Amino acid sequence: MAELTQNPRPAGLIARGIKTPWALCVAILLAVAVLDPGNLAEVIRFAGAALLHTGRYILFAVLLLSYLKATGAEVMVARAFEGREVRMIFLAAVFGGLAPFCSCEVIPFIAGLLALGAPLSAVMAFWLASPLIDPPTLLITAGALGWPFAIAKAVAAVALGLFGGFAIKALRGAGAFASPLRQAPRSSCCGCGAPKAEAPVWAFWRDPARRSQFRQEFVSNGLFLVKWLTLAYMLEALLVSYVPADLIATLVGGEGILPIATAALVGMPAYLNSYVAPPLLAGLMEQGMSAGAAMAFMVAGAVSSIPAMAAVWSLVKPQVFATYLALGITGAILSGIVFQMV
Repeated sequence: MAELTQNPRPAGLIARGIKTPWALCVAILLAVAVLDPGNLAEVIRFAGAALLHTGRYILFAVLLLSYLKATGAEVMVARAFEGREVRMIFLAAVFGGLAPFCSCEVIPFIAGLLALGAPLSAVMAFWLASPLIDPPTLLITAGALGWPFAIAKAVAAVALGLFGGFAIKALRGAGAFASPLRQAPRSSCCGCGAPKAEAPVWAFWRDPARRSQFRQEFVSNGLFLVKWLTLAYMLEALLVSYVPADLIATLVGGEGILPIATAALVGMPAYLNSYVAPPLLAGLMEQGMSAGAAMAFMVAGAVSSIPAMAAVWSLVKPQVFATYLALGITGAILSGIVFQMV
């Protein structure tokens, strides 16, 4: 998140403050206090209890992510793009779910790989899998929806990566996407850039600079997760309290492909980040949303997130971007169908 300038304008500060998760949480509580004061205590109790329940997952996720960043473990992802194309597709799909990249870090990383001749099939496998799951998201999903759902989402991420990778391989074999890049690679939007070509330092505590990075990552990621999950649980409390269960059940409940396809199509424009989505989906499932529809909603929403789409759009030509979205929505529906059957 960009820092405030030294002399910010008051209007800009107010506008920025309104958009923060903490400000939205306060707005929610004020709205409930004014419109339904009798339910205020229950909203606070619900959100607080849910946040405490997820606390151990937040702590472990933050420690893990800070460790990966401090050691430089993300450089291992580059190894997925070495060797034969089929091997690259498999490794890229797996590493896409493990890489602790932020949305802007992935742009120069992928741009560099494409510029150096990495096959689009492997890059697409990584791109489709990466938004869906990472270590913190896996733990947050498990805390909100249970380990079976979290593991199924991780499997769906890898499967979607493989599906997209081999689909692109087949299309390229037919002559499509001969020149996928839109323009030359550019620098990262956050200044972090692509991973350096050096081996991870697992005993990071021996290096003062890496210890400092661990502390910084721990604080920043901890605050990030806490603020977004607080907002998520407040929204879940409102959902459970005020949205009729029969309405949810009518739209995305029950068996069959239609509720799953509906959830996937709704999930793409109604993106919620990977930390907000699980608690809200837990509330929707309590209201009657089917498990398959929940999976389709989550997969489609992650693939169509603004950072994920911006990363693809900024680097590749429109036909590649359209293929990315088509693969994402198709994979979301198939993931929901399979999860519903299991």
